[in-house]
This record gives sequence, structure tokens and C-alpha cells, in this order.
Amino acid sequence: MPHISYASRTFDLLVVGDANPDVVLGPLDAPLAFGQREQLVDTGLLTLGGSAAIMACGAARLGLKVAFAGRVGDDEAGRFVTAALTARGVDTGALRVDPDLSTPLTVVVTRGDGDRAILTASGTLSATGPDDVPTQLLGDCRHVHAASYFLLPRLAGALPALFRTAHEHGATTSLDTNDDPAGKWDTGDPDGFAAVLAATDVLLPNAREARALAGLPEDAPLDEAARLLALRGPLVAVKDGADGALAHDGRTVLRTRGIPARPLDTVGAGDSFDAGFVAAVLAGRATTGALELASACGALSTRAFGGTPAQATWDEAHDALRGAAESP
Repeated sequence: MPHISYASRTFDLLVVGDANPDVVLGPLDAPLAFGQREQLVDTGLLTLGGSAAIMACGAARLGLKVAFAGRVGDDEAGRFVTAALTARGVDTGALRVDPDLSTPLTVVVTRGDGDRAILTASGTLSATGPDDVPTQLLGDCRHVHAASYFLLPRLAGALPALFRTAHEHGATTSLDTNDDPAGKWDTGDPDGFAAVLAATDVLLPNAREARALAGLPEDAPLDEAARLLALRGPLVAVKDGADGALAHDGRTVLRTRGIPARPLDTVGAGDSFDAGFVAAVLAGRATTGALELASACGALSTRAFGGTPAQATWDEAHDALRGAAESP
């Protein structure tokens, strides 16, 4: 392969995947009531959502030059998404407007214990595919990140080829699958998820997702889930909430403790972690340093309601790390 100069790239990062408005309501500490009952909560917020969109904004907040590729509808929700991404410094030139399907919409109902229920109307998610990712962008960035694998079936099927094309142009790749709404976690197809893992440099699940993707029960050791996934190709960096994070390359496990936080809302914290990890790696940080910065970014994002309002700058993340190091 000829020498490739990163200085000639327009973007540090191309993010591919889902973008939608989030309506975040809560905390709701009673069961969700039907029967036309109205329940009151303390907080309601309309904000930018979608794992890919939140990650893109987090990376831009950390100083990366970020482009976004995906699909929204020709509606007010789509215009809201485009404006929100643009306002946060993300290039939306490759965000396609679908003339027929609506923009996805998500309602997040939070609880006081940090858990949440997520209801999503899929809209354009089912139609988003490889034709929404311009080939020239794959050759004009340093790194490609994809999110919400199970929500985007057409895009998921094309990810191995898209990631291989990125590699051919000298870019690295990462994937955050997020949850599988169907609960199947069908990862055994050699032409499906296995092929994606083989073309993925960094896999970024949370602890529950890591165990499910590895085919292990919910109480299985997290180290073992990460190891099994790493043996299939990628470096695996697992988010484990207040307990911090770990990374596994198939041989060695590395851990970092959680950053102390008093979370108002954990929506999007994992996506901010993803942004921090990718930004740190692109800055030349080793895996341990990337885990630490990512954990700080995830923790700081919980300071406000919604996934993007409290995302950290580079300096804020490092200040949080210094504060954690000085605490007993």
C-alpha cells in the first residue's frame, strides 16, 4: 500500500448510522401506566438522539473534524436533526433526505435508578444503506465509526464491504452495535456479524451487549465475553458504567476505574465514551489512556439531560482525569 498522508484528509472521522430527535422524560419511579392514565415527571427534553449522531457530536466537541452519513425524512424532525448536528460542528453534506419515509423518533423514559425504557419509531432506519455512504468520504477520513447495527439491517449487511473499503484507503474502523430490539443477537452468520468483526478495528459494546454478542449468559465474567469477541478480530473496549471500562485484545485485559459522577441522565453516555475512545486513539494514545479518556467523556456527559448538552471538551475530560487521580 502506498504511503497515505493523514494531512490530506478533510475529516478525522466519518460516522455512519442513526440520527433522530429524542424526547427524554423522567424520572418515572412508578410502572408505566396505560388505561389513559396521565403520569407526571419532573423533566422533559427534546434533544438530538441516535447513537451515531450523539457519538459524532461528542467527537466534534473533542475537536475532531467530523462528517455524518445517514438518512432522515423530509419533515420537521429531519430538519431538527440536521440543524442540531450542524450547530455542533458536524458536517451533514452526506445526510440524505428521504422523500417518502419519516425521520426516526425516540421516546426515552428514565427512572431514578438510572435505568430507562426506549421506544423508537424506525422511519428511515429500515431504508438506510450503503448508498447513503459516499465512497469519496471513505477515502477522505482517518477513521470510520458505525452505530446501531441491529436497527439498520441494510447498512449492517453492507458494513463488511464498507469497512474493507475504509481500510483500503488507510482508515481505521469501529462499531457500537447497541441493543438488539428483537433480542436475537444473531451473530453466528459468517457473512453477517462475523464478517463485520473481521473488518472492525475496535468494538465498543456495553457490558450487557458484550455478553450477548459473545453468546454468554448475563452473569458471565465480563473478561471472558471481551476475550471471545477479541478473538474474532477487533480490540474490544467494554463500557461498564460506574465500574469503569475494560479492553481486551485476545491476550491481555486492561481496566480503568469509573470517574466519580452524580448523573442526572445517562442517555448517550456510552456514545460519548465511544467518541472519547476514538478521539484518544486518533491522538496517538495507547489503549489504557484511551480507556481513561473515554470513561471521563462518558461520565461528564451525564451532567445534563439528553445525550449531547453536557458532552466534554478535551480539556474538561483531562481535568476530570486529574481530579479522579487526586481523589483517595
